[in-house]
Amino acid sequence: MAHLSITPAAASQIRHVLDERGSGLGLRVSVKPSGCSGYSYVLDFADEAAANDVSFEEHGVRVFVAPEALEMLDGSEVDYVSEGLNRFFRFNNPNVKDECGCGESFSV
Repeated sequence: MAHLSITPAAASQIRHVLDERGSGLGLRVSVKPSGCSGYSYVLDFADEAAANDVSFEEHGVRVFVAPEALEMLDGSEVDYVSEGLNRFFRFNNPNVKDECGCGESFSV
């Protein structure tokens, strides 16, 4: 079975944003064809679970993934990092074979 893990830092940020919004079940992660390397990650907040979503829960938060993205995301870790003035979700994805120079897209 596919697996996606969530770091404590990512869980904390997901909880923080859901609390600010005042609603939501968790983070929705998908991929779409994009960029020069093939795919990019798409993040949104899940206000409801789709019938075919696969959900993962760690550190008290849930991440929802559409079945068609599972193969590309299997084994990935969702982290939340601070680099200088920038803060963002980072995917540590063992399936990535190549990334574009700007880091916006990847291929598997």
